[in-house]
Amino acid sequence: MIRKIVQIDQEKCDGCGLCVPSCAEGAIKIVNGKAELSADNLCDGLGACLGECPQNAINIIEREADEFDETAVETHLQESRQETVAAVQHHANHGGCPGSSAMSFASPQRSLNDEIPANHQSQLGQWPVQLSLVPTSAPYFQNADLLITADCVPFAYADYHRDFLAGKAVVIGCPKLDDNRFYTEKLTELFRVSSIKSITVLRMEVPCCGGIVMAARQALAAGGKDIPFREVTIGIRGEVF
Repeated sequence: MIRKIVQIDQEKCDGCGLCVPSCAEGAIKIVNGKAELSADNLCDGLGACLGECPQNAINIIEREADEFDETAVETHLQESRQETVAAVQHHANHGGCPGSSAMSFASPQRSLNDEIPANHQSQLGQWPVQLSLVPTSAPYFQNADLLITADCVPFAYADYHRDFLAGKAVVIGCPKLDDNRFYTEKLTELFRVSSIKSITVLRMEVPCCGGIVMAARQALAAGGKDIPFREVTIGIRGEVF
């Protein structure tokens, strides 16, 4: 049948992934660094994803396409949820890697004989830090101020430990290279089971980094909790916007 459907210009697409969480049907995925339509019958042709694309790579066209199938969408979303749950459980079990075991530790304190300047001391108080690996029920998330960090930020911002990390629990990730839908599900579970006092999201100025902010906001909305939320943008030269 001839109907309206999403078309993605592969030349314009930079793989930022902002369109993925905006598609309620889960019809768009990132493949080899580019957004693609998973299947014609998953796209309703309404174009909710259009406004999220900073490159104007998405538009609505009319062409021969399979009819939109709500049953197929529900099956697809259910399978995606099951995959997410399986991934969360896998990472919660540390994936067989001893280095992923959850640990809490006090930040090192400077002594009078310590020759290392205070601003050079690590402020990390937990392990692991990767959002894909952290157990959502870890004790270091209870009554914690949570810092959600795009993983390029600590490289761009020199005083990350002193200005942002100190006194906070942290999770890091890359919304362009990883599955942002998984991030949303993981953060939703984290907010549900842990007593988070505040949320600070650190992102880079590049468009693809908006995905980690979107994941955090959607997770917060899904959890139904009123948690203070702050977004900070870091420039590629380390400036704060």
